[in-house]
Amino acid sequence: MESDADVIQQCRSGRRDSFRALVERYQVEAFGHALAILGHREDALDCVQDAFLAAFQSIDRFDVSREFYPWFYVVLRNRCYKQFDVRKRRGEVGVDPDRCELIAAPQDGRVDELEDALWALAPQDREIITLRHFEGLTYAELATRLCVPAGTVMSRLHNARRRLRELLDEPHEDVENRRKS
Repeated sequence: MESDADVIQQCRSGRRDSFRALVERYQVEAFGHALAILGHREDALDCVQDAFLAAFQSIDRFDVSREFYPWFYVVLRNRCYKQFDVRKRRGEVGVDPDRCELIAAPQDGRVDELEDALWALAPQDREIITLRHFEGLTYAELATRLCVPAGTVMSRLHNARRRLRELLDEPHEDVENRRKS
């Protein structure tokens, strides 16, 4: 498999169709990240497509000494939060009932409670918890992805975990209703 840098160099040398390799390599991960932020399948798909298009259009300016996906994630994340703001202005906040599961585990009562609590969190909290605990990103990697200092990452993660614990302490029905609103 060719490296991201090799694919980008091919794009720059006129083989623009080689960008497809980056899309195929990262589209599933990007969709999962977009869905974790937005909670809506169609919006997540649209944002992923828009982000790949923006990345393609900016490929000549990309610094090949950097990794592609962390750079792409910033582009994707910005699109997701813009879309979230649009939905919020329209009064369309809440999670799509046909959402994918964030937790890849056999569903039981406790996993369902955690899943509902995650979806009830604000997108920024759900994003940082998902990246840290499900994707396994380090604090330094989180700082890069979120474009904030490591100290801010620690503070945001601490607060997101606290809010998640609070939700897990609430009756499950209340959390489930909050997720839907």
